[in-house]
Parts: sequence; structure tokens; C-alpha cells
Amino acid sequence: MALGKQIRRYRAALGLTLEQLEARTGVGVGTIAALEGRDSERSKYAARLAAGLGLSLEQLLDEAAQYPPDMVLASPHEILQAEDGLADDLRIPRFDTGGAMGAGVELRDQPGVIQSLRVSQEWLHKNLRHYTSAANLCVVTGFGDSMRPMYNPGDPLLVDLGVAKADVDGVFFFRVGNEGFIKRLQRIPSAQGLLIRAKSENTKYDAWDITEDMDLQIFGRVLKVWRSDDF
Repeated sequence: MALGKQIRRYRAALGLTLEQLEARTGVGVGTIAALEGRDSERSKYAARLAAGLGLSLEQLLDEAAQYPPDMVLASPHEILQAEDGLADDLRIPRFDTGGAMGAGVELRDQPGVIQSLRVSQEWLHKNLRHYTSAANLCVVTGFGDSMRPMYNPGDPLLVDLGVAKADVDGVFFFRVGNEGFIKRLQRIPSAQGLLIRAKSENTKYDAWDITEDMDLQIFGRVLKVWRSDDF
């Protein structure tokens, strides 16, 4: 499967420059150009690039797929024409775990997925204080109970994929090896240097430290969560 070829195909079909795709995804122009030029078959950025092109990872990797006609009008993060003719909606896609060809992350105890959220620009501006770009927003379906009472399994979380480092304390979506986590990451000075401690909201779970020898990848920072209650 030629990932680079597919990226070029959809980028050209949408009429996007390398700079415009960078703005949508947070993936640098040089990285995108290198992927396209080498006709790369896999990349850790594949899921992010797929979302920026308005595709699931499966669609991006499927060379036999026909060009989706609605992509000419919109990508997940672009303003969409509503039925009343108002261009005021933004569709925020889910994070595509992508298996071995994409992010390669396993989300244990995930009770299904939320495919997307559709919000108005007004909602975005009034309810999200800080985000790198609308193009970097995605939905992650809450999994496991380690972050209760912050949210419950199955609840929607908004994640900013433009934040790929834990430069400040906060709640992050990340993987260690092939297992995904959502934890509060705290930076702790120590005699051995700066430690990153992963902490759960649920007191039944112990905090643990992320060491330099661990295969860590931070996907993004969690900006907003919804907590459901059953009646």
C-alpha cells in the first residue's frame, strides 16, 4: 500500500498545497513532502493526515476507493453547508487508532466509538478557550474507568492533536508501546532530571512514572470532556 501516493492523490483532488495540509494537520511540510516523495508505506502521522484530508485511515489506505464526491465541498474540519444554506458547522472526526498501519494503539475496554461531533463555529469559539487549530481537533471515546469521575466509558472527549508534547501539566491522550491511555501528566523535577508522572482521577489506580526508555507517543491534549449519567 503506497501511503505517499494516496496522500498526493487526495491532496491534489482537494487542491491543497503542502502548507495548507500542514495547517490542517500540524504535520510539517518537510515531513509530508518526504512521505509523498518516498511513496512511504507507513507513518506514525498517517491517522492525522487522513483526518486532515477528510478521510478515515481505512479510506486513505484503500487504493481501490473511489474519490468521495462530497470531499470537493468539505473536509471534516471545514465549514459545511447546512440544509438551510448557512455555512456555520464544523465536523470534528474521531481519532482513528489505525491498527499497525496508523497510530498502532489499542484502547482497552472501549465501548464502541463516537464517529464525529458536529458543532457551530460559535460553539467552538465560546466553549474552547485554547486550541492550536480547528483542523487538529478530534473526538476520542472515553474508555476504561481510571478517569472517573472526570468522565465515564463511552463519553466523548475533545482532543487537540496539535499538542504532541507534555510541556505543561494537563490531561493527555497518549500511548506507551501499543496501549493507549488518557491520564493527567504531571512534570516532576528529580535528581535524575524531569520525570513525567501519569495520574488517574480514580483513586483505585496508582500513579506511575514514564521513563526515557519507554516507547511514548503523545497524540494530543484533552481539552474538554462530557460526563454522562444514567437515570
